[in-house]
Amino acid sequence: MTRRLSYEGVAVAVPVTVPYVRYSTHGAHWFIGQAVAALVKASGVAKEQIDGLCLSSFSLAPDTAVGVTQHLGLSPRWLDHVPTGGASGVMCLRRAARAVQAGDADIVACVGADTNHVDSFRQTLGSFSDFARDATYPYGAGGPNSVFAFITANYMRSYGAKREDFGRIAVDQRTNALGNPYAMFRKPLTLDEYMDARPVSEPIHLFDCVMPCAGAEAFLVMTAQRARDLGLAHVAIRGTIERHNAFADDPMMVRGGWLKDRDDLYAQAGVKPAALDFVQTYDDYPVIVMMQFEDLGFCEKGEGPAFVRSNTMTSGGSFPNNTSGGQLSAGQAGAAAGFLGMVEAIRQLTGQAGPRAVSDAELGLVAGFGMVTYDRCLCTGAVILGKSP
Repeated sequence: MTRRLSYEGVAVAVPVTVPYVRYSTHGAHWFIGQAVAALVKASGVAKEQIDGLCLSSFSLAPDTAVGVTQHLGLSPRWLDHVPTGGASGVMCLRRAARAVQAGDADIVACVGADTNHVDSFRQTLGSFSDFARDATYPYGAGGPNSVFAFITANYMRSYGAKREDFGRIAVDQRTNALGNPYAMFRKPLTLDEYMDARPVSEPIHLFDCVMPCAGAEAFLVMTAQRARDLGLAHVAIRGTIERHNAFADDPMMVRGGWLKDRDDLYAQAGVKPAALDFVQTYDDYPVIVMMQFEDLGFCEKGEGPAFVRSNTMTSGGSFPNNTSGGQLSAGQAGAAAGFLGMVEAIRQLTGQAGPRAVSDAELGLVAGFGMVTYDRCLCTGAVILGKSP
């Protein structure tokens, strides 16, 4: 494969979060509108100058992205709606970057947002995937906990992982969340508390699960020159990949699409995995984090348990991961969860991470993972972002 064009000259800037709430009577449109308003305020860019919109949302129906433009008074000349869930932040960035390079848009707002009310989560589950629904509903298992219990148990049998190994991931991410004012959970979590938590769907226990909530994450994509002219702190795209339906012949998922394309990712960036200062993995469940450590090249397949035992994953530790607390501690605001790592990486590389800042961070990786069916997820992506001079 020969890539005809790098991502040089593209800037990613203005990370914003619409604070999460457990439940809301506001719809997805409201959270998207709040995100766009925050982008305008933080950037100094007039709403009329935003001529591109890339959106991800599960609860926007029956509307689509074009309905949002009418509701918010936007008139973009480039528009996309990326329904890839946890991979959508990386994939929106990729599409927006190419639009800017092609001149199809000057400033693109990338927004992930969802609401959460008493019945919305059930509705999302019921319409998420026919494959997953048909495989689980007849047995009384109507949500992701049983699906990921299946995946987690298989990984444990295959590679000798223990619950304590997953606990180390959750506990370190909670430590990171203590420095994040947007995190839903800001009370310290010990490994004993993790181990003693009530079972949900064995081997999944309470602190293996994310908290569904409402909120939004967003950022802007433009040329580096435009960002400099506006005086905006920004980051550069050093390399990025995506893959769908990887390893379809595997009986069930123990590896993701990153493994197919990681050599290309690092070649684009001109670095090895050891050069990265932090990683933002998609963390709907700890087992998925462990798979990413392996598939992104930080250790070999099956060595994930040993890797987490030998590293500290806090922002000041030997392997900073999910420095915002990730979904496990910040919360899962629907499709906004696919943007959480992107927004946090921009903050880390532009000096906006506050007490959870990784010291002297120059280079970070964000991985996305989304659209679970029954025994696997279908969408994977990753981007390496670098601090701009």
